[in-house]
Amino acid sequence: MAAAESDRVFAGSVPQLYERHMVPMIFEPYAADLAARVQRMRPAAVLEIAAGTGAVTRELARVLPASTRIVATDLNQAMLDQAIAKGTPREVEWHQADAMQLPFENASFDLVVCQFGVMFFPDKPKAFSEVRRVLRPGGTFLFNVWDSLEENDFALAVTQALEPLYPQDPPRFMARTPHGYHDAATIHEHLREAGFTADAAFDTVTARSRSDSARTAALAYCQGTPMRAEIESRSPPGLEEATVASAAMIAQRFGQGSVDGKIQAHVVTVSRT
Repeated sequence: MAAAESDRVFAGSVPQLYERHMVPMIFEPYAADLAARVQRMRPAAVLEIAAGTGAVTRELARVLPASTRIVATDLNQAMLDQAIAKGTPREVEWHQADAMQLPFENASFDLVVCQFGVMFFPDKPKAFSEVRRVLRPGGTFLFNVWDSLEENDFALAVTQALEPLYPQDPPRFMARTPHGYHDAATIHEHLREAGFTADAAFDTVTARSRSDSARTAALAYCQGTPMRAEIESRSPPGLEEATVASAAMIAQRFGQGSVDGKIQAHVVTVSRT
């Protein structure tokens, strides 16, 4: 399986582990941040792309009035199934959909929101052009991306812990995909290619990532993300050994017991003129 394909694999037990561990550890603070921004814009119709297991969706359903239409989509039905099982405070329309070929009419939404999903799009200008197509004139595209690996403590620790286990071919999923799309100039260029003519605003948001133990944090990264497939595709040591090594590195850097590390992301806002 090619890297671009494996990076999009959220299957097996990954959706459950992702929701149980990754969402509270790194996604919930930014979900609240995005939902608060959406609430201030007062849209009548919102489309969420790459909704995953629904961290942002639940926040949107909590803060937006019942009159606001919320449509949530993801490429991976297994992730949507987990989101639907978790539930939302009010009705949400769920659709399995590829962000590069959205099944919606032109100018259907006032706002399109995406939390930590654009990094996974194989053709980002194409996906952005689809966002622009479904936005009404004057509508807004709001999304966030992780900053570099060096600005995100646990992800860096896990990546470095795996290097000596696989010296010939270390798993680089974190550096390549979640933390591989943080350059403002590149994002600006892709938005321009997609037809956005307004200048995009960038806001860097720093938060804290907390876990009850180094083991839980390591489990989340090694077994609750597509990095699992990357580890399992290699020869031994194997998944459990990779998790143990990652936990040891996190404990070494952040202590025994509960652990606390820095996370940092960029929030991007651009209007459709």
